Amino acid sequence: MKHFSMKLSAIALASVMTITTGCASKQAQTNDVVVAPNQIAGYTGKAYTGGALVNNSDTIKQAAANLPSLVHFDYNSDAIKPQAAAILDEQVKFLTANETARVLVAGHTDERGSREYNMSLGERRAAAVRGYLLNKGVKEANVEIVSFGEERPVATGSDEASWSQNRRAELSY
Repeated sequence: MKHFSMKLSAIALASVMTITTGCASKQAQTNDVVVAPNQIAGYTGKAYTGGALVNNSDTIKQAAANLPSLVHFDYNSDAIKPQAAAILDEQVKFLTANETARVLVAGHTDERGSREYNMSLGERRAAAVRGYLLNKGVKEANVEIVSFGEERPVATGSDEASWSQNRRAELSY
């Protein structure tokens, strides 16, 4: 009888272990693609320089080095402000005078909002800058855009002064 009782206990234990380990709870599936910031090409943890995505000669890079390259936006907006238009007009002059130059426009946001929303807003900001450049005569093939959303802040505070610096598009050669 003891032998039967031990077998029964062993079978019961094995059954419990099979049930508890074999029935993992289902996790919600998502189609979101999440890329860790350090897995994005050219990411250094600092403001993006664009070097990994556009390939220009050293001459172009040096000539563009002194151009103003930051365009700031209002909260939750992709509208080009008058002071941004002045900066972009300088970029237009450079790009039309140097037809082989390629520029990368990287859209950024502050930390407020979901990751998905901020990626979309960053893309809209980059696209708005691209549209401005194209409307002024820059060749479409010479302008690339990318969105980094909130992933690459230049200011780390959680206040309006920091947020306003992070709501930007960066142009890089």
